[in-house]
Amino acid sequence: MTEPHESDLRTLEKRARDARRPRVDDGDGLVVCDNLVRVYRTEEVEVQALQGLDLVVEKGECVALVGASGSGKSTLLSILSGHDLPTAGRARVAGHDLLAMGRRERLGYRRHTVGFVWQQTGRNLLPYLTALENVALPMKYTRVPRRERATRAAELLDVLGIAHCRDRRPAELSGGEQQRVAVAVATANAPRVLLADEPTGELDTASGEDVFAALRRANEELGATVLVVTHDPLVSEQVRRTVRIRDGRTSTETLRGPGGTAAEEYTVLDRAGRLQLPRDYVDRYGLRGRVRLTAEPDHVGVWPDGSTGDGTDETDRRGR
Repeated sequence: MTEPHESDLRTLEKRARDARRPRVDDGDGLVVCDNLVRVYRTEEVEVQALQGLDLVVEKGECVALVGASGSGKSTLLSILSGHDLPTAGRARVAGHDLLAMGRRERLGYRRHTVGFVWQQTGRNLLPYLTALENVALPMKYTRVPRRERATRAAELLDVLGIAHCRDRRPAELSGGEQQRVAVAVATANAPRVLLADEPTGELDTASGEDVFAALRRANEELGATVLVVTHDPLVSEQVRRTVRIRDGRTSTETLRGPGGTAAEEYTVLDRAGRLQLPRDYVDRYGLRGRVRLTAEPDHVGVWPDGSTGDGTDETDRRGR
């Protein structure tokens, strides 16, 4: 067998390097989750946090993720932030394949591509730094020149309406001010995607509105695509699109017109053709176990087992 030529080796090495680089967006969406699965296992128990979740978020959207506790919302954000790995499926953010990233690429992804705001205010800020210093700190790790850090940090605080907090430490700030500074920290390196996990969960109504206003400015003025997990209806009702997660899958989406008007709810059909019927529909029509589908000229009918789809019980029809 002949030895490979040196130029051939260089070609193979280049292909290997290129394969590790983030892919260019393919028009599928800035955030794409396809049949995403996350299973947590211990010696005695297995928990399926995500069970084939599908989600596409376009560049520039501001999306609220809602659902009951344990539905998989926070697990999804942990995966999209690069802090957790999915068990199976496909997850891609701004061209980064989250299942294939190595340690170095994952670190760069968290520094450049995504920003994250935790619910607990104490997790977002270092207590011994001022607000300005907290915002400037992430820029140090992306090698922004020292003089530019303070200038950009001051600009972010001003855009988010908290310029008056620049020289205060977290203990000298209200909870709402701390969370708005946290939004500034999360956007310090101009991430393409901003993730927020219950950022208003520990705040009163007025402070929560201020924090969401900061998230909206990050979306509209700073150009970040925003995904926010929330139980707060005042937040979820102010975005154009609300995605509900149930039992580890996307179940419904609510789309609103400008200013939150003309809200309409849709059930999500995933890429495998599955959908989750709203619980009140299941209970109202007695849908259990098997259901009967009928193909109508302009829709699909869903009927309880034993119904023929025309209002006649199947056992009656058989007896005729």
